[in-house]
Amino acid sequence: MQIDLVALIVDEYDPAIAFFTDVLGFDLVEDSPSLTNDGRPKRWVVVRPPGAQTGILLARADGEVQRAAIGNQLAGRVGFFLRVDDFDAAYRRMVEADVTFVREPRTEPYGRVAVFLDIAGNRWDLLGAS
Repeated sequence: MQIDLVALIVDEYDPAIAFFTDVLGFDLVEDSPSLTNDGRPKRWVVVRPPGAQTGILLARADGEVQRAAIGNQLAGRVGFFLRVDDFDAAYRRMVEADVTFVREPRTEPYGRVAVFLDIAGNRWDLLGAS
């Protein structure tokens, strides 16, 4: 048993794809035409870190309720955790790409951590070894 996908509500597909692939270094696994439950066109867009099994479904907001959830899917809490092999290199690359960090790097018993915002405004922990 495994978690295959986690949905992340975004404003538009292409800027979200660019953020996850160009800035974070994820792979674009799928970008296929699809339909909403009531037959309107949409895209099925999946990204995931290289070598990972669990992916993120980038779901364009559909309607006011979903638009209101963009960037606040977890009520302001950190809800996503990106572990990297080289914390300092990843942090530097993300700063150079103008990623917003809301908490600077610090060392905790479990390793190095800094909190950043994704393109939609959701909070993520960037995690690495001490």
